[in-house]
Amino acid sequence: MKIVTILGARPQFIKAGSVSREIAKHHEIEEVIVHTGQHFDQNMSDIFFEEMRIPKPDYNLDINGLSHGAMTGQMLEKIEKVLLDEKPDWVMVYGDTNSTLAGALAASKLHIPVAHIEAGLRSFNMKMPEEINRILTDRISSKLFCPSQIAIENLKKEGFENFDCQIYKSGDVMQDGALFYANLAQKPDFDFHEGFVLSTVHRAENTDDLDRLKAIIEALNEIAKERQVVLPIHPRTKAILGREKIEVKFDLIDPVGYLSMVWMLKNCSYVITDSGGLQKEAYFFQKPCLTLRDDTEWWELIENGFNVLVGADKEKILDVYRNFTFSQKFDDSLFGGGKASQMIIENLLKV
Repeated sequence: MKIVTILGARPQFIKAGSVSREIAKHHEIEEVIVHTGQHFDQNMSDIFFEEMRIPKPDYNLDINGLSHGAMTGQMLEKIEKVLLDEKPDWVMVYGDTNSTLAGALAASKLHIPVAHIEAGLRSFNMKMPEEINRILTDRISSKLFCPSQIAIENLKKEGFENFDCQIYKSGDVMQDGALFYANLAQKPDFDFHEGFVLSTVHRAENTDDLDRLKAIIEALNEIAKERQVVLPIHPRTKAILGREKIEVKFDLIDPVGYLSMVWMLKNCSYVITDSGGLQKEAYFFQKPCLTLRDDTEWWELIENGFNVLVGADKEKILDVYRNFTFSQKFDDSLFGGGKASQMIIENLLKV
């Protein structure tokens, strides 16, 4: 069996690394990895792949810095050429990027079955390009590997049981990765205080809206009076804070690699973020999470009391931080317990 895996961003490589490590256990499977180049990332050097135990891409299409339409169109053209050359049995895509959609489209038009990992996720916000990408990718995939029961219920509500596809609850490959990388965590070169709060702010809905950004920073400034707040600063966020002269009274540090982020997750007491991935990783490392968004793809975390949506409302952020009682019943049942990659590959081998 030959699988072509389409990836476009560093988080996707980290997720796919878990599946690639599982594939390596099966000599009857050949994996060909295609990096579209969607997110140009200087951190993705040879050292990145070595440290993360991730195979390097076989193809790098170097498509980035374009509009959604131009980027997706070029990806579609170049991925199609790779698929015609490689003739895979399956194309595997992850999540909700433009690379995900382009890979699924190219494969489906060549009648190559698509396996979509992280299928069924919905934020119910059609203004997000990611929402459009994930809905369309689900619709043209043959196997839908869902990380949770809510993802399966989303697909059922949309009528996917009537479509020519198979739906599986695989668990979440991100949990596989979190368990694997926990033993490889690296402490950043910084003076952390016991019980620090880990925060990230990078989504355009927060950084491009100055009222939202100022409210979030003011709330973090208040929290920093009580305990250390550490925020690895995204370059775009840093530029906006400087340009608008927004006063910051907590600790900003340079962006860190994934292994350093894992160390901070293991050692912090609380997470405040607008990141989709970090919400889930907070759960994996049993940390309460406050989410600086109006919606989320991870409703099971909200419903089970591990996470609270607060948007960019300063008073709500502070009220939840000080008064909300988070659930302490962390277990492996929500996302598969770290065996998602094994389940996915065993399923494909049954075909």
